Amino acid sequence: MSYIMLAILAGLLAVLYGVVQTVSLMRASPGNARMQEIAAAIQEGAQAYLNRQYTAIGIVGAVIFVALFPLLGGLAAFGFLIGAVLSGLAGFVGMLISVRANVRTAQAASEGLAQGLSMAFRSGAITGMLVAGFALLGVAGYFHFLTGVMGLAYNDRHVIDALVALGFGASLISIFARLGGGIFTKGADVGGDMVGKVEAGIPEDDPRNAATIADNVGDNVGDCAGMAADLFETYAVTIVATMVLAAIFFGAGALNLMLLPLVICAVCIVTSILGTFAVRLGRSQNIMGALYQGLIVTGVLSIGAIWWAVHALVPGPVTTNSGLVIDAQSLFLCGLVGLAVTALIVVITEYYTGTGFRPVKSVAKASVSGHGTNVIQGLAMSLESTAAPAIVIIAGIMITFGLAGLYGIAIATTAMLGVAGFIVALDAFGPVTDNAGGIAEMAGLPAEVRVTTDALDAVGNTTKAVTKGYAIGSAGLGALVLFAAYTEDLKYFSAEAKPGSFFEGLGTVAFDLSNPYVVVGLLFGGLLPFLFGGLSMTAVGRAAESVVEEVRRQFRENPGIMTGEVKPEYGRAVSILTNAAIREMIVPSLLPVVSPVVLFFVITAVAGKANGFASLGAMLMGVIVTGLFVAISMTSGGGAWDNAKKLIEEGHYGGKGSEAHKAAVTGDTVGDPYKDTSGPAVNPMIKITNIVALLLLAILHAAG
Repeated sequence: MSYIMLAILAGLLAVLYGVVQTVSLMRASPGNARMQEIAAAIQEGAQAYLNRQYTAIGIVGAVIFVALFPLLGGLAAFGFLIGAVLSGLAGFVGMLISVRANVRTAQAASEGLAQGLSMAFRSGAITGMLVAGFALLGVAGYFHFLTGVMGLAYNDRHVIDALVALGFGASLISIFARLGGGIFTKGADVGGDMVGKVEAGIPEDDPRNAATIADNVGDNVGDCAGMAADLFETYAVTIVATMVLAAIFFGAGALNLMLLPLVICAVCIVTSILGTFAVRLGRSQNIMGALYQGLIVTGVLSIGAIWWAVHALVPGPVTTNSGLVIDAQSLFLCGLVGLAVTALIVVITEYYTGTGFRPVKSVAKASVSGHGTNVIQGLAMSLESTAAPAIVIIAGIMITFGLAGLYGIAIATTAMLGVAGFIVALDAFGPVTDNAGGIAEMAGLPAEVRVTTDALDAVGNTTKAVTKGYAIGSAGLGALVLFAAYTEDLKYFSAEAKPGSFFEGLGTVAFDLSNPYVVVGLLFGGLLPFLFGGLSMTAVGRAAESVVEEVRRQFRENPGIMTGEVKPEYGRAVSILTNAAIREMIVPSLLPVVSPVVLFFVITAVAGKANGFASLGAMLMGVIVTGLFVAISMTSGGGAWDNAKKLIEEGHYGGKGSEAHKAAVTGDTVGDPYKDTSGPAVNPMIKITNIVALLLLAILHAAG
C-alpha cells in the first residue's frame, strides 16, 4: 500500500470512529421532558446562529473563490474551496455533537461522576477525531488527486499553490468562526452575568435570566465550533507548510519528505483513538487525572508510531539543496521535541489556570481586597504566564533547527499537531460540561447533580485553557514554518525568474535591521495582534451592552419573571447576539487578509519591490512574535480569572455572595473576552497573515 493511501485510510478511520461513537451517544438517555425542552432551545439557537454565520462567510468565500480562477487557476481555486468547506464542516459537526451531548451529560451526571465524565469526553472525542480526519482527508486526498489522478509532478508549482490555497480556505473560515463565535458567547456570558449575578443577585444559569439560553448557545458555537475550525486550520496549514518546505528543500528527491507529515499525522490518529479508551475515572475520583491518563497513553504510543513513520520514509540520509545532511534519527528526535513541547505547554497552562496552583489562588486572594486588586493580580498573572511557554518554544526551535534545520522545526510542529484529535477532545469536553451544568440548573435537577456537573465544569475550564495554550503554541511554530516557506519561495522565484517576470532582477532579499523598511514591517506586523485584540474586545463589549439592555428591559417590563410566573423571551437575546456577532466579526477578520497586501504594494510603490518583499517578510515575523505573547497572555489570564471565581464559589475566601466573590465576578467578566474571544482568535490571525503572503508570492509569480 502506498503511503498516501495510508494517510487517506487513517482519515477515513477517524471519520468512522466519529460516526460509530455518535450512534452510541445518540442512544443514551436525553433526560426528562424539561431537560429535552431546554436542550432543544439551545440546539435551535446554535443552528440558527451557525446558519447565519456561514451564510455571511460563504459570501466572502465565494468572491475569493471566483477571484482565484484568473489569479492562480482552477486547481488553486478548488483547493481553497476544499479547505473552506472542510473547515466549516468541522466546526458545524462540532456544534451538532456538543448540543446533543450536553443534555445527555446532565442525565449521565445524575447517575454518577464516572458516567458524566464518560459521556462528556466521548462527545469531545467525536469532534476531535472528525477534525483530524477531515483535515488529513482534505490534504492527502487533494494531493493524491493532483499527483495520482491528474499526473502532475509532486513538486509542480501548481500542486504547491493548490495546497497553499487549501490552507488559505481553512484559515479564512477559521478566523470568522473563532471570532464570530467568540463575540456571541462572551457577549451572552458577560451581559448575562452583569445583570443576573451583579444586579439581580440570581445564580449563574438561572432560568429567569433571558441571556441563559444564549450563553449556552454561545458555548457551543464559540468553544466547540470555533475551536474545531481553529485546530482543523492549524492541522491542515502545518501539513501544507511542511510539504511546501520539503518540495523546496529537497528538489527531485522530495516525495517521501513531502509525504512524511501526512504519515506522521496518520499514525497519530490511530494512537489518539487508542488513547481515548484509556480515559477512566479511578478510585481517586480525579477527573483531570483520568483525562491526562488518556493523553499520556496517546503521547507514549505516538513515540513509537513516529519512529516507524520516519524510518519507513527516510531509510537513509538525505541532503537539502543547501547541502545540509539529514537522517531519520534526527527527524525522529525532532518529532520527540514536538511531543515534549506539547506536554510542557499543557503543564504550564494548567499551572496558570488550575485552581490548585499559585496563580489562580493569588487572584482569588486578591479578590478579598476588592475589585481593583482582583483585576491587577489577574493582569499580572496574564503577563507572567507568557514567559515559560516562550522559553519552551525557544528551546524547541533551537534544538530542532540544530538537528535538521527548518525542516526539523516543521516536523516537530507536525508531531505536535499529530495528537490534535485527542487535544480537541479535551477542549470540547469543557463546553459540554458547562452546558450540562446549565441544563441541570434550569431543569431543577437535585443539588447533587449540580455538584457533579460543577466538578466536571471546573476541570473543563482548565482543559479549555490548556487546549488554547496548545493551539497557540502550535500556531506560533506553524507560523514560523510558513515564514520559512515564504523566505524559501522568495529565493526560488528570484532564482527561477524569467525575463519580464515580476521577480526579474530581484536578487537576494535581505531582512537586515539596518534597512528602515524592514523595521517598518516589524512594527506594522507587531501592531496587528494588538489592534485585532482591541477590535474584538470592543465587539464583545458592544454585544454585551445590547444583551444587558435586553435583559434589563425584560426584568423591568415583566416583573413576573423574577417570581417565576413568567418565562423570559430567550429567543430575543439569541437573535440580538446573532446580529451583533455577524456584524462585528467582519472588519477584524478581514484585517489580517488585507494588511499584508496593502503593506507590500505601498512599500513597493515607495521603495521598490526588494524593499516591499523585505518589509512584508519582516511584517510576518512581527505578527508571529507579538501575536504569540498577546494570545498566551489573554488565554491564560482569562482562565486564571475564571477559575479564581470558581475557587471562591467552592467556599474559599468567603464563598458565594461575599465581597470577594463579587470582585471575582468582575475579574471573570474582564477575563471572559480575553480567554474566549480575542486570545484564541489571534491564533488563526497569525497564520492567515503568513499564508496570504505565500499566496501573494504565488499570484505574482503566476502573473509574470
